[in-house]
Amino acid sequence: MTGFCWRKSGLLGDMEEDRLGRCRSVKEFEKLNRIGEGTYGIVYRARDTKSNEIVALKKVRMDKEKDGIPISSLREITLLLKLRHPNIVELKEVVVGNHLESIFLVMGYCEQDLASLLENMQTPFSEAQVKCICFQLLTGLQYLHESFIVHRDLKVSNLLMTDKGCVKIADFGLARAFSTPAKQMTPKVVTLWYRAPELLLGSTTQTTAIDMWAVGCILAELLAHKPLLPGSSEIQQIDLIIQLLGTPNENIWPGFSKLPLVGQYTVRKQPYNNLKHKFPWLSEAGLRLLNFLFMYDPKKRATAEDSLASSYFKEKPLPCEPQLMPTFPHHRNKRASGTGAESQCKRSKP
Repeated sequence: MTGFCWRKSGLLGDMEEDRLGRCRSVKEFEKLNRIGEGTYGIVYRARDTKSNEIVALKKVRMDKEKDGIPISSLREITLLLKLRHPNIVELKEVVVGNHLESIFLVMGYCEQDLASLLENMQTPFSEAQVKCICFQLLTGLQYLHESFIVHRDLKVSNLLMTDKGCVKIADFGLARAFSTPAKQMTPKVVTLWYRAPELLLGSTTQTTAIDMWAVGCILAELLAHKPLLPGSSEIQQIDLIIQLLGTPNENIWPGFSKLPLVGQYTVRKQPYNNLKHKFPWLSEAGLRLLNFLFMYDPKKRATAEDSLASSYFKEKPLPCEPQLMPTFPHHRNKRASGTGAESQCKRSKP
């Protein structure tokens, strides 16, 4: 930790520097069970032996590092220390193990993640519950984007939920601060099933629109009770998008033909938008929102603010209150291996 550790103080985003001797040790936390694996580290459910609080303890992966903390983890720590919002997972502090290369993030604990719930729920979420989840996701995302941060890896396994129905965006290992004009970034981000078409076609300029495409995929997955675009390769992913939305062109997406990878694909000719056939029972307002989130042109795609204002959230069934969301006591605590973990791995493939 190069001589100091970080803790969140009472002031938003402030960092306190302690000498290493005052930094808390991971030995002050009792690991109860492993609950998952983020982009850059294993996550445990643990108990703070001093306060008795249950927390999530994320071990930072240092496998390939010889010169300190990975840059991805430094980014995650720096970003999360600046953020405080009910719908974003809280970083409480950073603690160390016996060696300087043994670093742990102490996070607020959430009982469930949505991917595991979707795999194991006997009864799917109702539309009112889906609206509740998505409204909270959009509220957290609006705060994130207004803080000039793009998440770049939104998917159901990175959405956590407490037993009080509060949804929290997690896993900021790929998140980046952004500026205007947008700087170039690597397109190899966002898990394949949730990856926006501009990323698949090689765009190196990324905006908050890539998060909004992922929101559309998440909303559709919750409504359909299965992933919307489960491609097994980038080529198949593009094909699935075109089958669903039709073939993009310069008229609907100015600059499309100039994207770096367009010439590498033989794009099928498909003139129709099939969202209505995919969701024949969905209201006109629901279809409008999905179509807005799935605009090919990133500049025309819905923002979080646009989406929160959608009439879909104002018509019946109305979003249920978070405290009325179903609870799944002990489900996550028991999950350590087996079918749930395997399907989680499938969902998490980049």
